[in-house]
Amino acid sequence: VQLVESGGGLVKPGGSLRLSCTTSGFTFSSYVMRWYRQAPGKERELVAAIASAGGSTNYADSMKGRFFISRDNAKNTVYLQMNSLKPEDTAVYYCNARGAWYEYWGQGTQVTVSS
Repeated sequence: VQLVESGGGLVKPGGSLRLSCTTSGFTFSSYVMRWYRQAPGKERELVAAIASAGGSTNYADSMKGRFFISRDNAKNTVYLQMNSLKPEDTAVYYCNARGAWYEYWGQGTQVTVSS
C-alpha cells in the first residue's frame, strides 16, 4: 500500500496550492479519503473528507470556502485545492484512507505560507 502526497511548497499569503495524493495497493474507490494537517507543536487535525464515490464532502470550519477536496477514482488520486492561504495554514499535510477494516497514511507534504 502506498499513499504519496505531492504539491506542497512555499507560497505567499493569499496564494494557492493544489495537493495530490496518489495511491496504490488497495481498492481506492471503496475508501473514504481525508486530508489532515499537523502544525509544529500542535495535534494533527482533520482538514477535509470525501466519500468513496465522491458525492459527499466535509471540511473543518476554518477551511470552508477556501479548501476543496476532490477525487478521481480512475486515477486512484485525491486532491486538495487550497486557496487564500494564510500563515496559519502552514503545516505538514497528510493523506488518509479509511475503509471498513483498514486505515492508511501517506508520509506528508510540507506546506509553508510565508511572505
